[in-house]
Amino acid sequence: MTSESTATATIPTPEQIRRAPKVLLHDHLDGGLRPATIIELARETGYDGLPEAEDAERLDTWFREAADSGSLERYLETFAHTCAVMQTRNALTRVAAECAEDLAADGVVYAEVRYAPEQHLQGGLTLEEVVEAVNEGFREGERRARAAGHRIRVGALLTAMRHAARALEIAELANRYRDLGVVGFDIAGAEAGYPPTRHLDAFEYLKRENNHFTIHAGEAFGLPSIWQALQWCGADRLGHGVRIIDDIQVADDGGVKLGRLASYVRDKRIPLELCPSSNLQTGAAASYAEHPIGLLRRLHFRATVNTDNRLMSGTSMSREFEHLVETFRYTLDDMQWFTVNAMKSAFIPFDERLAMINEVIKPGYAALKSAWLFRGAAD
Repeated sequence: MTSESTATATIPTPEQIRRAPKVLLHDHLDGGLRPATIIELARETGYDGLPEAEDAERLDTWFREAADSGSLERYLETFAHTCAVMQTRNALTRVAAECAEDLAADGVVYAEVRYAPEQHLQGGLTLEEVVEAVNEGFREGERRARAAGHRIRVGALLTAMRHAARALEIAELANRYRDLGVVGFDIAGAEAGYPPTRHLDAFEYLKRENNHFTIHAGEAFGLPSIWQALQWCGADRLGHGVRIIDDIQVADDGGVKLGRLASYVRDKRIPLELCPSSNLQTGAAASYAEHPIGLLRRLHFRATVNTDNRLMSGTSMSREFEHLVETFRYTLDDMQWFTVNAMKSAFIPFDERLAMINEVIKPGYAALKSAWLFRGAAD
């Protein structure tokens, strides 16, 4: 087999993409519910605000269309509905368990799923009860996945809302549960007008405690939010970070020049939690072909592939990679590169990350890449 045909053989099919081990760092729990579960939980809790309360397929379509509408108000409304049905212990445990199951069925072997505990207190739960319910759900989902023949490990990221004033409280909560299923901290919400520096006390606390955190930055607001997240707050990773492209100049002849911030991000190997489908919805790119991930991969930034909100974007890790394979002709080697990047950037101990890479991820891709050797062999 020639090198050309070998390369062709490693361009994955949709089935190979689904089977390939994948690592997910940026996924919102309240952005990934099953539509049928939303309807059932709404009935159980008495929530009557759903735009479609009977048909799961129509509700699924409504969420995607609302997210694609171009209206920020309508986009935010989608989360009002999902959070509304996530206000009891049973609901949180169920949603978390189904999240782990769904990710595992899609070939995800390690995931960090984030949520904001402060958004789940309307039913009388305490912050601690919210965290414990979600952790219980993740463990149950891992057990169900294992019973179905899949393996997954899920860690929680506790998110503080950047427009609120509870960041330090949530950071302390994340630190208390850091050995009990919580692997780090995050802030999210509208970037414009709410810089991460408003929450310096939380980040300083986490650094003193040697804890991990990521910051939503460089999604909509651009380079200033990236600079603040890194140089003022000390973020370990950038949630999205896609606007780092604004500090990269591409000449007509294809030559590339990195600005000082882009150079710093690349040189320091700061992970970018890129979410292509979500970025298209929020206007960070007009198409997959124009998404910065192509250039960032070519320039060897620490780029990772993520889902952000699976329900609102109608996506999964497999679908994200399908889009990238179709657009950039990525091979299994490219998929492995993104996946190893993500695993290197996870918030679990180094030895465990290394074991996942060497004992799960690389063997999984090797098996897929060698499958052509057995074509035509007897079953």
